[in-house]
Amino acid sequence: MRPKTLWLLAMALVPTAWAQPYRVVDATGKEVVVSSTQRIVSLDGITTEILFAVGVGNQVVGRDDSSYYPPEVLRRPSVGYQFRLSAEGILSLRPTLVIGREDVRPPQVVEQLRAAGVTVVLVPTEPTVQGAKAKIRVVAQAVGRQVRGEELVRSLERDLLALEAFKAQRAPKGRLRALFLYMRGPQTLFVCGEGATPVGMMVLAGLENAARGIRECQPMTAESVVASQPDVLVTFKRGLDSIGGLPGLLRLPGIAQTPAGQKGKVVAMDDLYLGSFGPRAGKAALDLFRAAYLQEGFVEVVP
Repeated sequence: MRPKTLWLLAMALVPTAWAQPYRVVDATGKEVVVSSTQRIVSLDGITTEILFAVGVGNQVVGRDDSSYYPPEVLRRPSVGYQFRLSAEGILSLRPTLVIGREDVRPPQVVEQLRAAGVTVVLVPTEPTVQGAKAKIRVVAQAVGRQVRGEELVRSLERDLLALEAFKAQRAPKGRLRALFLYMRGPQTLFVCGEGATPVGMMVLAGLENAARGIRECQPMTAESVVASQPDVLVTFKRGLDSIGGLPGLLRLPGIAQTPAGQKGKVVAMDDLYLGSFGPRAGKAALDLFRAAYLQEGFVEVVP
């Protein structure tokens, strides 16, 4: 092998963290130049999961409240919830890169961070398989880990092939109608439809969205629940806990008048796992398929 060829091969094996600055086109179509990834603040749970998965978890110095996977990230200080942020808390951690969802709120926080000289990368949030791949690639490119990012994409694709094979072997006679309920205590109850990430996961798992005509999430009413006539109710585990578990759910207006309520057919999943569309999306969809189609009554899915 020629010396030049050997040199090129050796350079290809050098960790990409040595090759800064990095350039990435984020979810807004803006080309962002990332000069340093030494101190990263992540503003949502899936972005945090991807950062750790591509191998830069040790450079994450701050997180938002939705970032609790992998568990070691809980040792990092929180800057608040991704939709209720303040620039002051983020800036106090002296970040060189802030990265999070394209719909981070309030939006002026992003403007304030950029005005302070901090590099900000916004990540796409489309609740589809293609959206998941785009999310992984943007995060990986922003931190110079494109090779590892493509490995995650290929792993996701393998999981999706396993999902389709499993569904084909155990094809149900008819698709179940599923309704996703977002709950944060008895006073915060929503029915979610098209465009909501957990609903995208339900569709990927082979379930029919029972909340047709509803975009994103709308306040839950007895009428909307009864009209949807779901065969299965899907919810976040934390949301279910916030209303007193399964007994509390079955007492909500309209639930008892649905096929799912009458049979107690409820699937509760970890928030990030169900609402991810990240590296674990294929595995989460397979677990949801199993819980909805192959198990009776109440099922709690533990990733």
